[in-house]
Amino acid sequence: MTLALVSTPASSALSFEEVTLPPLGLGDLRVRVRAASVDPVDTLFAGGPARAIFGLTGTVGLGWSLTGVVTATGAEVTGFAVGDSIAAVHSDFTAPVRAHAEETVVPAAAAAPLPAGLDPVEAASLPLNASTAAQLVDRLGPAAGRTLLVTGAAGGVGGYALALAAHAGWTVTGLARESDREFVLRAGARELVTELPGPSFDAVVDGAVLHTAALGAVRDGGTFAGVTSASPARAERGIDVGIVSVQPESSRLAELLALAADGVLELRVAGRFPLAEAATAYGKVTDGGQRGRWLLTP
Repeated sequence: MTLALVSTPASSALSFEEVTLPPLGLGDLRVRVRAASVDPVDTLFAGGPARAIFGLTGTVGLGWSLTGVVTATGAEVTGFAVGDSIAAVHSDFTAPVRAHAEETVVPAAAAAPLPAGLDPVEAASLPLNASTAAQLVDRLGPAAGRTLLVTGAAGGVGGYALALAAHAGWTVTGLARESDREFVLRAGARELVTELPGPSFDAVVDGAVLHTAALGAVRDGGTFAGVTSASPARAERGIDVGIVSVQPESSRLAELLALAADGVLELRVAGRFPLAEAATAYGKVTDGGQRGRWLLTP
């Protein structure tokens, strides 16, 4: 049994329950959670909208992004051992226990070792957001002198997308508030804009989930990459529209953690709360406007 934060069909309020961990699969890791981030997607599952979208009818665990220490490994796991410090994305939103728990079970294929030099608590802010950002940037193809607008450039996903794109050679402009100028430029943008421009960019990564509005900034025949939305952008003017749903991948996560250790990706933490005070962290994320992620520590 482990104490876990769960979403129930009977209430939109957060609930703590003693939950039985699922059996350890052949390719799984059992992990004692050190820290987990609270992301906007978590509030959608806790509050109800995502439950309806994905047809969830029972009690399910909450939390996607975590760091922790391996306490057991499945019989077919290689590359991990008991005692290893790891980061992981728990993407199975039907699981009874996920990242917001004292202990959880994740596929080894969704985890990566924490490199030396990364704070094992602050690193929990990276796995989901950076993995999503990487898939968005990868969806665009090679930079090859192309220009890119990143919306939500100071947010969790947008900030990582901006840094990854700049590192890959894109000429990047960030859409964000004027107050975020210092971060946006530090992350690698050539310019900051505070309003959506007309069709002037070869590509857009839509970290702000604007979709159709952001599509207007793409030149004819350009590329748009965004995350899943109830009202996704649709192809027009020959624009290639790609909608990404994060797919955790161990080697890619390892690369992203290494980039953070090297200073290419900046870990941004708004603050920390004990797991028992998760409702406060969820409330802050629901209110919006956060810079950095709130972390829960069991």
